[in-house]
Amino acid sequence: MDNIKKKRFKQLKKSHAWVSIVLFVIFAIILAASAVAFIAQFIVYTSESKIHDEYLEAVNLGRMYEVGNSEGDGIYKYLDATGRSYVIFAEDGTELHRSGSINVNGTERTLTVRAASDDVKILRENDVWIFSDNGDGTASLNMFGVIGAMKREAELKEDDDEEYEDEDLRDLVRENRDVINLPFLIEAPAGSGRIAVQASMTFRMKDVDLFLTILSVISALTFVVFVTLLINIISGALRRRRTLNVFFTDIVTNGHNWMWLLIKGHGILKKMKNRPLRYAVIDLVFVNYRNFCACHSVAEGEKMLRLVYETINKSMTSREMCVHVTSSHFAVVMAFSDKEALESRVKTLISVLEGISPGRRISFHAGIDIIEPEGTVMPDGKVLRRKDLDLELEHNKACTARSTLEASDDSGVAFFDEKLVEEQKWKEAVQERQASALANEEFVVYYQPKYDPTTDRLKGAEALIRWQSPEFGFVPPGRIIPIFEKNGFITEIDHYMITHVARDQKAWLDRGFNCVPVSVNVSRAHFIESDLAEQIRDMVDAAGCPHNYIEIELTESAFFDDKKAMISTIAKLKEYGFAVSMDDFGSGYSSLNSLKDMPLDVLKLDAEFFRGKSEDGRGEIVVAEAIRLAKSLNMRTVAEGVEIRDQVDFLAAQGCDMIQGYFYAKPMPGADFEQRMKDGVKQKE
Repeated sequence: MDNIKKKRFKQLKKSHAWVSIVLFVIFAIILAASAVAFIAQFIVYTSESKIHDEYLEAVNLGRMYEVGNSEGDGIYKYLDATGRSYVIFAEDGTELHRSGSINVNGTERTLTVRAASDDVKILRENDVWIFSDNGDGTASLNMFGVIGAMKREAELKEDDDEEYEDEDLRDLVRENRDVINLPFLIEAPAGSGRIAVQASMTFRMKDVDLFLTILSVISALTFVVFVTLLINIISGALRRRRTLNVFFTDIVTNGHNWMWLLIKGHGILKKMKNRPLRYAVIDLVFVNYRNFCACHSVAEGEKMLRLVYETINKSMTSREMCVHVTSSHFAVVMAFSDKEALESRVKTLISVLEGISPGRRISFHAGIDIIEPEGTVMPDGKVLRRKDLDLELEHNKACTARSTLEASDDSGVAFFDEKLVEEQKWKEAVQERQASALANEEFVVYYQPKYDPTTDRLKGAEALIRWQSPEFGFVPPGRIIPIFEKNGFITEIDHYMITHVARDQKAWLDRGFNCVPVSVNVSRAHFIESDLAEQIRDMVDAAGCPHNYIEIELTESAFFDDKKAMISTIAKLKEYGFAVSMDDFGSGYSSLNSLKDMPLDVLKLDAEFFRGKSEDGRGEIVVAEAIRLAKSLNMRTVAEGVEIRDQVDFLAAQGCDMIQGYFYAKPMPGADFEQRMKDGVKQKE
């Protein structure tokens, strides 16, 4: 998996919902704390202002006493006229004068309260409940005490529902109800002594109601914002979860998909408790799924896929998983103890899957790649770290193993090994160098002679390709032709072979050799080209070779592509003077219709006819009848893969025209084939 994918998967796996929730909670706490701090500050500020005002009044009374003290007791009538309750103490604490209802003695200790810019002395034992004693001779305004006192005073006034007949008195009572007084005692200097004055914090109910109304509105707005943000966060988290569910859901099986495997599967492998376990990544394929859909409908096919998915998942543990990948492919991550037990379990699973649709024959291929436990020393000497595993690569390895089963329609299990890696590397190396090899003419034409079995005379040859690579040395066709056929480069090889054979034939004719027709294979991939016959004609003409010395050889499988195009191309080739042969007749694609409809010149019997020995003679009967049928259709016959004298004698007796095989000669370079043409007959060995 490349770095870009890794980054995207990491981003996808991260859920930012919790971050939003944490930030929201922090915001809510800060908002609530700010609101409480604002209320507290407002109350403290208002209360301290009132305390400060009361303190100034007490100071004024103390100054009045100090200034008027020379008048003797006459000062008291002025102090009494203020309407304040007070007590004056001498310097030694002796009470000098008392006015009004006040309960205080000269020995009690005072507390210092900060109010505005002054330190205010309050008496400790009288109405100190609106203050908090700090224990060091100081006090702080008790916000909750103030609120509680206001509430109690308001409740007492509300309980007084007595009716008054006098309107003025009734208005006075109502006005009195609208005012809340919170009493406390303040101490101030009074000459050489001190004065204790009854003070109070006065609040009007209208002001309190207004404040509470504003506070309620702010609280309500805060609550609305809080709830709105909370709903948005929760809705966003739910939307994200729904989106992820859609993203990770397979639309066919309604289960998990490939992306889920890449993210969650890697997590399973990395878990601490799973690290000592061996795991297998499996590519499980419903064989011939497209054919199943063609026979039973796509809807029925998808129903089968859902059933397969459900059946597999029933066998999975919490440490395992299965997802639907594409079409008929399922990816499975399975824990196991040993390889034999794993293979047995997979085969059992396949056996169960084969029976999910009674009355229908279905089969499955499984490719398996094994992931060893954490810390295992790998063959390359590296220590396995599962956090570095690329699950996509491991699944590709399983797919590579499964691809080795493609030739069979029966169920099967294949394990990945490094030989498959080497094979894949070889394919990539060939594909990287194929173009330069063609340009540098590293491909060499070999010729395998064809002889008349009755006279042992040379009657023809087949051109075969070899690769003489500067890097890889001599490479046989079996190592490269399948690769070229899959990647389409075979069409370039066909052009190369036709051109070089035509040049060789022209050169040999110019040197006076007794040349024979040489057959050149043309891939079925060419038959999508409507001008194939013209291409062949022009290449041979460019080399200056007569057309009758080139035979175009078609594999029998090509006859099952576009039949109309095939017939048209064969007709044009024959019109241009080329002989046309069918290769590998009897290799498994045989159809008598192809012989009936195609105007062929030569029929080549597949080498499989001559391998092994038929105990009951059935093989000889088939070969004899094929030769007789070809003769009846005015076709020459060639038997390839013949290796022993008994086969030669049998074919000669049946009237086979030519034999190609190791009995007469192996494929050889052009120089050796020249000598064969000079001799004309097979040399005795």
